[in-house]
Amino acid sequence: MRSMLKTSVAAFAMLAAVMGAASADGLTGNLKIFLDTSNPAPRATMEEMIAQFQEKNPELNIETTVIDREAYKTQIRNFLTANAPDVATWYAANRMRPYVEAGLFEDVSDLWADPAIADNLASTKGAMTIDGKQWGVPYTYYQWGVYYRKDIFDELGLSEPTTWEEEKANCQKIIDAGKKCYTIGTKFLWTAGGWFDYLNMRTNGFDFHMDLLTGKASWKSDEVRKTFANWRELIDMGAFIDNHQTYSWQEALPFMVKGDAAAYLMGNFAVAPLREAGLSDDQIDFYQFVEITPGIAKAEDAPTDTFHIPANAENKENAREFLKFAVSPDVQTWINDGKHLGQLPVNAKSSVDQDKFLEQGFEMLSTNSPGGVAQFFDRDAPAEMAKVAMEGLQEFMVKPDNLDKILDRLDRAQQRIYK
Repeated sequence: MRSMLKTSVAAFAMLAAVMGAASADGLTGNLKIFLDTSNPAPRATMEEMIAQFQEKNPELNIETTVIDREAYKTQIRNFLTANAPDVATWYAANRMRPYVEAGLFEDVSDLWADPAIADNLASTKGAMTIDGKQWGVPYTYYQWGVYYRKDIFDELGLSEPTTWEEEKANCQKIIDAGKKCYTIGTKFLWTAGGWFDYLNMRTNGFDFHMDLLTGKASWKSDEVRKTFANWRELIDMGAFIDNHQTYSWQEALPFMVKGDAAAYLMGNFAVAPLREAGLSDDQIDFYQFVEITPGIAKAEDAPTDTFHIPANAENKENAREFLKFAVSPDVQTWINDGKHLGQLPVNAKSSVDQDKFLEQGFEMLSTNSPGGVAQFFDRDAPAEMAKVAMEGLQEFMVKPDNLDKILDRLDRAQQRIYK
């Protein structure tokens, strides 16, 4: 869908007051932006931010294209190669590697040479770096964890678990009450990847998990089998909703909203649609994924969303100014607050909105994730391996008896892809 952005004078004034003078004024020429933020709240936020940049640069012709996120993933290589935009959304770490290695992303190390970016975005510099150079900038990141129906927990006399045994005991009580423990939609595979991330990091630790996703550890190892054995305990209990492979993550939300399932392992972006569906903050709460192997330092998924300049862009200097604007402290504060993206600002000089989920996420990532911060299964693994593996993870959730066949298939894929 293609749209030229228009925002009311009142909205411009409000945004200007909130954001301040964060960008160079007076740019001319063109700026073409491609976004994958197709869900309503992220789309509206990005469009308002771009409108503010437009207001600061009235002579700049900005054209914005919003593409459905799943379609974007299949189209990105094509549009980076031919008729490239000037700015494109994407993801950090290994998810950007194929486009860096193919020469399709611009080296923006010059931006990171500025202390205003290098110092204030230092926490994500590693995720933006390949071969010693930076290839984009982050605009948001967010915690993952277990979002749950506190009212259901209260009704059943449950408290937030901290250990695997407590998690399973809670789950059994939920099942005994005629509900499912967890909703999930694995139609697009990546949600199963989230479960594997946490089960594997809690069973074997961050370092082993990253070794597995980068081809240094074997899918047929005892460590991986232990992770699947833990997962199977939940599957055999009937912990997950039925027919999850037919639902997207959004289509799985009503099970939690209606109280048919008590919890959802998901990113913080799930909070907005849960609220919009009618759940109050008194009904929803959050806890960190529990310890499984005692002594394993807790690591977290905190995916980082990014802006990039395609190597074939026509208006790179305008694009650089937009990237600087998007990562400035005031803009980061505004776009990530609870009324907009509902996520965490990356800029260290930004403020965290007074939203209980953002505050809990910030606290967790800042003080209780000593094991490390992962990007997410399909960002930490190469795209080809991630696809094959996540197909196997979904299959395991439906047919756990197929584990040996699945691991054989993943082992062959690993040997082919990492040879």
